[in-house]
Amino acid sequence: MKKILFFIILFSLNSSFSQKKFAQLDHEFPTANEYRTASGAPGHKYYQQKADYKMSIVIDDKTQKLSGNEVITYTNNSPDILTYLWLQLDQNLFADTSDSKKIEIEKMEDFKSAGDIRKKMFYYDGGFKIESITTIGGQKMKYFVNKTMMRIDLDKPLLPGTSISFQIKWWYNINDRMAVGGRSGYEYFEKDDNYLYTVAQFFPRMCVYNDVTGWQNKQFLGRGEFTLPFGDYEVSITVPADHIVGATGECQNYRTVLTAEQLKRYELAKKSTQPVLIVTPSDAEKAEKEKSSKTKTWVYKAYNVRDFAFATSRKFIWDAQIQPVGSKNVLCMSYYPKEGNPLWEKYSTKLVAHTIKTYSKFTTDYTYPVAISVHSKWIGMEYPMICFNGGRPEPDGTYSEGEKYGMWGVIIHEVGHNFFPMIINSDERQWTWMDEGLNTFVQYLTEQEWERGYPSRRGPAHMIADYMRGDKKFISPIMTNSESIFQFGNNAYGKPATALNILRETVMGRELFDFAFKTYCERWKFKHPTPADFFRTMEDASAVDLDWFWRGWFYGTDNVDIAIDDIKRFQLNT
Repeated sequence: MKKILFFIILFSLNSSFSQKKFAQLDHEFPTANEYRTASGAPGHKYYQQKADYKMSIVIDDKTQKLSGNEVITYTNNSPDILTYLWLQLDQNLFADTSDSKKIEIEKMEDFKSAGDIRKKMFYYDGGFKIESITTIGGQKMKYFVNKTMMRIDLDKPLLPGTSISFQIKWWYNINDRMAVGGRSGYEYFEKDDNYLYTVAQFFPRMCVYNDVTGWQNKQFLGRGEFTLPFGDYEVSITVPADHIVGATGECQNYRTVLTAEQLKRYELAKKSTQPVLIVTPSDAEKAEKEKSSKTKTWVYKAYNVRDFAFATSRKFIWDAQIQPVGSKNVLCMSYYPKEGNPLWEKYSTKLVAHTIKTYSKFTTDYTYPVAISVHSKWIGMEYPMICFNGGRPEPDGTYSEGEKYGMWGVIIHEVGHNFFPMIINSDERQWTWMDEGLNTFVQYLTEQEWERGYPSRRGPAHMIADYMRGDKKFISPIMTNSESIFQFGNNAYGKPATALNILRETVMGRELFDFAFKTYCERWKFKHPTPADFFRTMEDASAVDLDWFWRGWFYGTDNVDIAIDDIKRFQLNT
């Protein structure tokens, strides 16, 4: 007789292993229709509105005041009759009436120093000051401001297939970003008494109207970013004559705003695959000291973009190089003060070029003519063709490995936002993860191609484990509105990036994943996708049923938690 001993180990899962965990998502997804198909593609009657802007902007460098005049031409491509229009007034985030002040939570640890107290007590007269809204003929239009949103009531309904043009005149005090924060504003350099302006959300902008939400007019509370229609821009920017301006689009009058030598360097940069200085450190230092009292006007045009931003300062050093993408060359540029060197002159423009090249490989070709990285302290913010990035060495020019990788990471991330959401134009106000999460995933791929063994902060599975097994009371599903998320960075950036990395490396494999992901990007470039469009496309283009994956990773908060529940000893007599 032979005795065989073996153990049966019973495992239990913390979460119920019920059928619900693997149920299809048919009931969660919106019903497919003629605007958005069940395959995840735009339907045969898909539409989107168009908003064109012609603006004149003036910055007063003595008072840090921005004044503007814009003509908006809004085209109703929907099948609906519109009796009013909604516009975003993002600067009203800083107004006394803003809801952001009501939901702000203050703790005792926020007042640990005299500097903390000064910052809390600092008063800033923020918000748009609307001077007039008129028809092109000069007739006053009726409007109502509701905090960060403004409704314009139309005398005549805007019929499908028709357009309306109207004019808005406004001004506001530009915020000191070092004192009150914000996604844009100015940085003051006390040592040489100069300002560096990173200017965005500076004009009343049209809201999106579409088949999913109607008007997307959720209030801007500071976290959920922007939802904007595409359009064409022509913007004139008047600044001190010794300022250098970088902006969304292409400058139309370099010959009148640059010196002959700078223009010569610019033409050289347009043919170079290595950075070429257009405005040198000596040019910038001379401007810092002389401080011209005259003004110049820079004119920019941009086509099929969802927004416009610019940066201006007499402190800017400016370099550029080209990066081939498909059959065209993208002009990659950096603008930075001397305080950014040696990091910025060494890495910034090369990182811009690498990011444009790598994202184009994994998503869709970058079709805009330029890509810009601007340096200001403690910032990371993105707009079409231009982004504002931190990463500053010590005053003596030294920097740590952490500072270097931080600067690399923020540039790759913010330049990458040209793809998500500037080209693949999701609703940031509602779904932060659709731009931040997808962008962080491709950022991870781009970092790994930039340097072998790059210490990426997000993407690898082990880096999200502590968050995933944390207290579920403080963890939200990824599919949560931007303003209602616990642990914003982990939820909207880290977890989606990790999910897609696992999907690519483990569940689907690179070939299937890359084809499906690129299909999504090609289908929805210059359009307004929703989460269901993404989920459906990934399945449609791969023939892999992923409903269980989306349900677990995006709709739930479960984590893998395997424990030994019991051990039983058996003995067989043979």
